[in-house]
Amino acid sequence: MSDFSFAKRPAFRADIAITLAIAGLALLVVLYVMSQSKQALRSSPAGFDGLHAWLVSEHIETQSFAGGWPLNADEFGLLIIPIFDSDLSSMRVAPKIKEELLLQQDEYDLRLLPIIRKAERLPSLVILPKWRSGMRLTGLGHPVLLVERTAASEIVRKLTGDDGARITYARTPFTEFSAPRGMTGQASLYAVQMFQGDGCKPLIGREGAILLGDCPLAGDETKRVLILSDPDLLSNHGLRLGQNATIARDFIASRAQDKTVLIDYSPDDWFSDANDASKRERTWNDLLRFFEPPFLALWIGAALAMALTFWRAAIRFGPIPAPVTQLEASKAFAIEARARLMRLADCDGALVAEYMTARIATVAAVLFGPANARHFSQPDTFVGFVMRRDAKLATELESVVSKIEQLPDRIPPAEAINLFNQLELLLERVTHDT
Repeated sequence: MSDFSFAKRPAFRADIAITLAIAGLALLVVLYVMSQSKQALRSSPAGFDGLHAWLVSEHIETQSFAGGWPLNADEFGLLIIPIFDSDLSSMRVAPKIKEELLLQQDEYDLRLLPIIRKAERLPSLVILPKWRSGMRLTGLGHPVLLVERTAASEIVRKLTGDDGARITYARTPFTEFSAPRGMTGQASLYAVQMFQGDGCKPLIGREGAILLGDCPLAGDETKRVLILSDPDLLSNHGLRLGQNATIARDFIASRAQDKTVLIDYSPDDWFSDANDASKRERTWNDLLRFFEPPFLALWIGAALAMALTFWRAAIRFGPIPAPVTQLEASKAFAIEARARLMRLADCDGALVAEYMTARIATVAAVLFGPANARHFSQPDTFVGFVMRRDAKLATELESVVSKIEQLPDRIPPAEAINLFNQLELLLERVTHDT
């Protein structure tokens, strides 16, 4: 290996491009998973997407809502509020190991005050938490995965204002309940979760063991709220049991009063009514919503793709070549015509000699630039330069140059091709310092 210091264009590093692409893809996957966590919960056995689809199929107008824009409260007849948080007064702690994830009681954070405000504004059905995350992740309903009784009892106390309210459980694996008065069917639930509380009127169940109750709302004795202690009556998993789906359809339709049913997963109160005098003005937050998940993943992906494309184009292909001038085009046509005439006249020897001169001039321009190319474009000068760098290579190049210069005008095509190949190999070694 010689010590050429010829200028080279940086080579394209495929390993770096692949690493960047993998890193960008991993980031997109993480952002997508974060943005889809609530969607996964809603479609899981513990979610309520099945209830949404069932009500729509029964011609009951139903919507799911996760927040983000104001809603007109007058358009809705019943608000269904699933609670996936066992502690409405503190933030959840993210699990660190698999066992903690399976046993966590809080899917996402909710607060008591927005729930109370929603129930004050609209007829509301609040669904208490029952299962830990393990039920959603494994699809298995085991008693070890039940939410702590004290945590669920505390939610009932805060919703009703009754300090004596508490959660109870049935002693049999499966329990059946009669439908509310005026309706038919038998509800069937596994490991049923019930509650008791003063002032709560049982709609499904009985005193001391209420499954669905009409209870006073804490902080306002004139307001009432529906509390469902066991979400499996309406959840994706529970709708398949017994006649739960029929009871859910009939009861919700009777309470909605031909208005839209809203399944509200949002942590905040987004409701307003027609009597609100103030009209909300648009702010920068309205625009920033388009840069939040899941849109954030799209923006980051587009930025990474543009950066990778620009970097690869700049390193691999270099700058845009200058346009060919009229003079350069004329020279190219002249050279092409001259070569064609030589071939037609069977002057392969002269053609090889002309080709050698042009190739040495081109290599000199690449190595030394246009300013010094004229000086080194002569075969003798070029060979002398190579001699100072690599004597063995220069000797081989000088031998080939000498043979080409001494060629007659007419030689066999095979000999011309052989000399072409020898010259190209040697000039390639000079150009790439090998």
